[in-house]
Amino acid sequence: MPADDPPKPSNSARNAAKKRKAFFTKQFYLWHWVSSALCLAAMLFFAVTGITLNHASRFSSKPDVREIKATLPPNLLKRIAFDGSPDATAPVPEEVADWLSKKTGTKLSGRAAEWSEYELYISLPRPGGDGWLSIDRETGEILHETTRRGTVAFINDLHKGRNTGPAWAWFIDLFSIACVVFCITGLCLLWVHAKRRPSTWPVVIAGIVIPLILILFFLHA
Repeated sequence: MPADDPPKPSNSARNAAKKRKAFFTKQFYLWHWVSSALCLAAMLFFAVTGITLNHASRFSSKPDVREIKATLPPNLLKRIAFDGSPDATAPVPEEVADWLSKKTGTKLSGRAAEWSEYELYISLPRPGGDGWLSIDRETGEILHETTRRGTVAFINDLHKGRNTGPAWAWFIDLFSIACVVFCITGLCLLWVHAKRRPSTWPVVIAGIVIPLILILFFLHA
């Protein structure tokens, strides 16, 4: 006796499945285009700076080093005079920091300084360069030096998040999350349209396998 044929889904069940698929497809498109719009400028930036980082030696430039020399007024020198306390790391007094900022053009308020018996030293790293400031605690002599290594070094440091501060670090984190959303929704859209595009999964697999082959067989230890 022949087995009974499996029951066919009713029209209402098929319609419900189509509605669910349409809903999720619409959401994939929505999140995909929103995340792509948010990522557009930053993704282009990180793509271009990925090239400049990979060929950094071709974009090197002569560092521009500038020095500023000055002397701290006696009334402010008293605020940083050695008082016999051990070496420490603490911010520069606010009034001293304000005076130094006006003199050097560098914001120093709240920056930690290294205090020794004879000198106060502040490290001033920055994207695309470096800097430092020292004050002789006996004479008040100030030496401020800044080094700039050019635009390419600046954007390369932005790419790496080097000496960029917390605001840029938060931006990179949020941008990375938007990129994850962009990639996942793109993968979901590939899945939705895969039946009409037979080359979808071979291309996706190639995108995974090619980097793995390069890592496993062509990277130098």
